Amino acid sequence: MGKRTNDIKIKNKRAEFEYFFLEKFTAGLVLRGTEIKSIRDGKANITDAYCAFFNNELFVKNMHIAEYRFGTYLNHQPKADRKLLLTKKELRKLELRSKDKGLTIIPSLLYIDERGYAKLNIALAKGKKAYDKRETIKEKDLRREMSRKDSD
Repeated sequence: MGKRTNDIKIKNKRAEFEYFFLEKFTAGLVLRGTEIKSIRDGKANITDAYCAFFNNELFVKNMHIAEYRFGTYLNHQPKADRKLLLTKKELRKLELRSKDKGLTIIPSLLYIDERGYAKLNIALAKGKKAYDKRETIKEKDLRREMSRKDSD
């Protein structure tokens, strides 16, 4: 058997800048055929992705998984909706909280766990205002300056 690639970590950096994360969850993904192979190649993008409920099930929408390069006519759709696997308790909690004004569910990290399964970290998030974003930029600049001074 081949080597498992546990070093695949696809982050949503824009989400950390645009939203405050109130609560985090780890969800499994229902994938078809060549999708897992593309993720293992690192060919996925969750920057524009978001989560939505349909029939009491949670789906990630607008997540781009590139077509597998060795795939044939059985290759997957890059922007298909993918079902997320969570416990009923977590789903109920998320559905109730996401109905509150200003709250949404955003994917923050896509990774491969130690067993070789694709996992998606999602967060219940509240949008930042412009002044909050400026504060985030200031904090980031301060951290960068401190690390430069420490290395000198």
